[in-house]
Amino acid sequence: MSPDVDLTARRPGPRFLRDHLLALDSRLFEFAAGRNWPAAEPILPRLSRSANHGVLWFATAAAMAASRTPRSRRAAARGLASLTLASLTINTLGKRSVRRTRPVLEPVPLVRQLKRQPITTSFPSGHSASAAAFATGVALESPAWGAAVAPAAWSVALSRVYTGVHFPSDVLAGAALGAGAAFAVRGLVPTRAQVVPPARPRAQVPALPDGEGLVMVANTASGTADRVRALHDGLPLAEIVECEPTDVRAELEKAAARATVLGVCGGDGTVNAAAEIALRHGVPLAVLPGGTLNHFAYDLGVEGARDLTRAVQQGEAVRVDAGRFSSDGREGVFVNACSLGVYPELVRERERWSRRVGGWPAGVVGALRVLRADRHPLEAGFRGRTRPLWLLFVGNGTYHRMGLTPGRRTDLADGQFDVRVVHGGRRPALRLLAAAVAGPLTRSPAHAAVQVGRLHLSGVAPGTLLAYDGEVTDVEGAVTLEKLPEALTVYRPLPGN
Repeated sequence: MSPDVDLTARRPGPRFLRDHLLALDSRLFEFAAGRNWPAAEPILPRLSRSANHGVLWFATAAAMAASRTPRSRRAAARGLASLTLASLTINTLGKRSVRRTRPVLEPVPLVRQLKRQPITTSFPSGHSASAAAFATGVALESPAWGAAVAPAAWSVALSRVYTGVHFPSDVLAGAALGAGAAFAVRGLVPTRAQVVPPARPRAQVPALPDGEGLVMVANTASGTADRVRALHDGLPLAEIVECEPTDVRAELEKAAARATVLGVCGGDGTVNAAAEIALRHGVPLAVLPGGTLNHFAYDLGVEGARDLTRAVQQGEAVRVDAGRFSSDGREGVFVNACSLGVYPELVRERERWSRRVGGWPAGVVGALRVLRADRHPLEAGFRGRTRPLWLLFVGNGTYHRMGLTPGRRTDLADGQFDVRVVHGGRRPALRLLAAAVAGPLTRSPAHAAVQVGRLHLSGVAPGTLLAYDGEVTDVEGAVTLEKLPEALTVYRPLPGN
């Protein structure tokens, strides 16, 4: 008795299609193996080996970061974050889900083959995923750097077929996964171009095509020579005054008296002094980032000489808020933030140690000394109860968290102080870290946040330190913080122009 159909034949369907695709993949691999690639023999095998464990991309990121431009550093960090996510996905899901054997090396000339063959499964290509993730992540933050990195990423992906360790489909799947990882990272951490500060309220300021009327005071201690030189190339008639830190305030006063536009290049303290003098003299301010953090300039959208040059040439500016504090006859302004508690003490300790061990080591030593101290810097009374505090932070404008990154301000004229409190308790370092990681919307008992237009503190103990834009002063008794809405006019490039 015989059946009407052959039960041993494979049923058509997904398996039939898969077999045809695999056969096509094998033919493409054999075609590539049979081609003569004379220019690739000395390059592609070495390039493939250099990408093992992401070494090539870590070295590229280090070279990008060494350029010292903010966009380059962000692009390098984004590329590495994308690479990390792609590698984790490949090693935890990709290689374990599809256990495909590596290609047979017989068609591949011996001169092309790697000395040490990989032992993991073939699908998808981890090298291609890492290359695509890094290049895509870099390009999303900086198209110029992305264009520079793309040929190397493409060559690494090609080398995996050239050396015979992957089929073409392995490379394509890995590259697609890597690019997807970069876009996933962008979803968690938006690029700076995605979060553009609003171009309002606009201010009427003079356009200075050649820079005539701009007096730029640069703090030489901030290493600003290259930035000032780049600005002078774009604005040749601008007056540049370079001076030591002790002379900055005096030179700013002189410049404000004769300038159409007061310019400043330096760290937070230098920018703070320039903002206070610009407010008093009623002149617009042009800020060229020249310090370590440059929060104010970056939140404005000014990342370097090119951005500021464009704004000054075209007369693009906005009005922004400033903050003012007063206590026992002392008064000051701030454009970034002021704080009481552990941070002012850390700043004071850092200044004390910086002459001995340098800036960054001094910051580490200062943090260890402050956080190991067995006392609370502040106490707050509310409804008859006194509670210890580790930190009171008052930001000039609302800070928003960009995905998983630290917060930044997207509106410098919102009329609000962003007040953050870290409550006291045991293990201050852990509490401060938890508050920083949790962000502004945290429900952590160690952290609280509120937005107000004015803040009044009473009963502040004598000798309490207050830090404002990197400067430190003593306050006591009553401390009042109030907004100066839209008081400061600042040059910045406007989106869409």
